[in-house]
Amino acid sequence: MKPFKYIAFICLLVVQVSCTKTSKQITSTQDYNSTLEITENEKLELALADFNFWDEKLQKTPNQFPYLAKAAASQTQIFNSTGRIDALIKAENYLIEVNKSTNYEKSGYLKALARNYISQHKFKAALDLLKKAEANGEGLKGTEKMLFDVCLELGDYDSAKAYLEKIRKDEDFDYLIRLSKWSDHRGDLNAAIKYLEKAKVIADLSNLPSKKQWVYTNLADYYGHAGEIKTSYNYYLKALDIDPNDAYAKKGIAWIVYSHEKNPNEALRILNRISQNYKSPDIYLLKSEIAEFQGDLDAKIKYFNLYTMAVENPKYGAMYNKYNALLYAEDEKKTADALKISLEEIENRPTPASYDLLAWTYFKSGDYKQALKIAETHVVGKTSEPDVLLHLSEIYKANGKVEKAEELKKELLESTFELGPLAEQQINRI
Repeated sequence: MKPFKYIAFICLLVVQVSCTKTSKQITSTQDYNSTLEITENEKLELALADFNFWDEKLQKTPNQFPYLAKAAASQTQIFNSTGRIDALIKAENYLIEVNKSTNYEKSGYLKALARNYISQHKFKAALDLLKKAEANGEGLKGTEKMLFDVCLELGDYDSAKAYLEKIRKDEDFDYLIRLSKWSDHRGDLNAAIKYLEKAKVIADLSNLPSKKQWVYTNLADYYGHAGEIKTSYNYYLKALDIDPNDAYAKKGIAWIVYSHEKNPNEALRILNRISQNYKSPDIYLLKSEIAEFQGDLDAKIKYFNLYTMAVENPKYGAMYNKYNALLYAEDEKKTADALKISLEEIENRPTPASYDLLAWTYFKSGDYKQALKIAETHVVGKTSEPDVLLHLSEIYKANGKVEKAEELKKELLESTFELGPLAEQQINRI
């Protein structure tokens, strides 16, 4: 191509990209910039003050086990505000002590520890505690709601459905959000949104900030999955109106800026602001992906190494097993590690997503037939998660099942926002 033709081509390309970006523009820095500049965190300050109060009480009267539960609640709030794993583990230790002090006979304390274990992805341990709470009978409806949550996470769908029926109450907030989650599990996103919108009406009437914030961020996620990006963005903004320090909502906006608007620089700016005060390893992974999209190999490696160093902390336990298995599967020197983690996940949570990790590990190691066998037995027809379907399409293609891969490609092209620009490139190569 001659120089002047090349320049003309580049100019045309710039115009096309500019027009595309304009047509996709949804966000405005004016909407969220003020939340990125905030240096104070009222929730965190209250949680720290609350913890200091109860800790002082414990120092004076260490045999008062209710104080342990109060201190645990404060540490849980500190974790929610900062993402610091130490706070979650401190909360666990306090809750273990309070349950020991009450001989594991108080339903409320059992459920509090179960919630902590759910956050740590210790779902089997949470189930054991909830079964004790169920036998206890105190606050049974609340226990049954949590049992639905855990059974769904563990892939025990029959039990999850049974518990959902037990808590059935059509105008109840807790029932509606779980019916929404069940609908999403079944692949009915429209129903999931419908039921969560009903829950939002109840949350708005209750005027409880934490309840409203939870609904808004979850609706933002669902609408994003449905391709209604503007609505998703607006719900993230509504969550930030309630709590300007909501790192999850900011990360959701960063994803929209990156995946939908293809503006990696602004997405990284948002993420850098978040990570100043909120410490979560997965933010490094997202930064690494964005750097790869930019073609900045050095930055990609830097962020990847920061993630790796963070998750080496044993306190994270199984919380990042999925990410680690997928990353190790990409490295032929770490195939054994990917295989080990995948089998651990299947042991802990025999879900289609866990079996997908195992199938993908075999695929990346070149054992296409074993990958297909596992996928067809444990994954096909059991989930509609786009990342799993993307793996399945690759496995089909490698095994010569081109028509099935093409069928999934059509479906995946509707999920490019959720999967991201790098995955979109992968889909186009199917």
